[in-house]
Amino acid sequence: MFDQMAHKASSWLTAEGDEAAVVLSSRIRLARNIRGFTFPAYADPETRGNIVHFVRSAIDKSKELETGAFVSSDDVTEMQRAFLIERHLISPEFMRDQNASGLYISPDEKIAIMVNEEDHVRIQSMNSGLSLMDTLNHAMRIDDDLANSLEFDYDTDFGFLTSCPTNVGTGLRASILIHLAGLVLTKEIDSVIDHINKLGLVVRGFYGEGTDVWGNLFQISNQTTLGRSELDITESLEKITRQIIEFENKSRDRLLTEARDEIADKIWRAYGILRHARVLTSEEVMNLLSAVRLGAALKILDMVSIATVNKLLILSQPAHLQRYMGVELSPGDRDIARAKLVRDTLAELP
Repeated sequence: MFDQMAHKASSWLTAEGDEAAVVLSSRIRLARNIRGFTFPAYADPETRGNIVHFVRSAIDKSKELETGAFVSSDDVTEMQRAFLIERHLISPEFMRDQNASGLYISPDEKIAIMVNEEDHVRIQSMNSGLSLMDTLNHAMRIDDDLANSLEFDYDTDFGFLTSCPTNVGTGLRASILIHLAGLVLTKEIDSVIDHINKLGLVVRGFYGEGTDVWGNLFQISNQTTLGRSELDITESLEKITRQIIEFENKSRDRLLTEARDEIADKIWRAYGILRHARVLTSEEVMNLLSAVRLGAALKILDMVSIATVNKLLILSQPAHLQRYMGVELSPGDRDIARAKLVRDTLAELP
């Protein structure tokens, strides 16, 4: 499974869907716990093992999930865990030890279910572009299907009970992964982030909470779940996202109008480095690909598609690179291999 995944981009990075030139992906995550069982952080190994068994049995009974794969933490190496984080299929905290946890992945990677992360069950649904409502509907179908076999912990006053109080209620986190290169270049990004925070949303880095912003890629998500419906949370994020997209597109238009030669030079230089470099670090490749992605969106570069850039954003990450090459590499060797992967990919373009 890992070898097959290492040679292709996830379906949520195909640059299809609404506003894909700015929004890479939409994600819905539902947190659920099984009634009568201690939350994972305080559960003993036997309880955690029982939870994995119960959830896996529910997945096996689900028609929605019958074609995917389930992997146990006992069978996942540290390299494979890093690979799954880079693929945005698990959180950076998940599977840090071998203490009875599991992961379901659908064949198209649009559905991932973490068992015994912070909560017993975390259902994640992802799609390319701005498609929050479709993503929500898919997640809710999976939730309903699993609820036929599992009794989730629900309170009539508070809603779904979760390990972290900020998730109590719907247990829903809606988020988008968005490319805001224009706002960064026009130095308007700080004011936009301040505006987003005042609206009750959270802005995070490429891999979510506690991670850095690379390649001008930001994750934006809701902060509250209590007292709001799933539909309300999702519609609110979509409305605000469309406002952010409007800000980003205006900044891109301004760059073309006021500094076209400078922006074109930055984009072509980035493309030239990627096309010919012999050594590239992870951070460097992300920033260069950000410029090329902007160039593809602005039609300055017509030989590189946004889908190709999205693919390279993931395949050039350390664990993906080593799976792709089929061997563990030192940091220096990874930088050399990364440059070759990017060169070879760009050389194959028509």
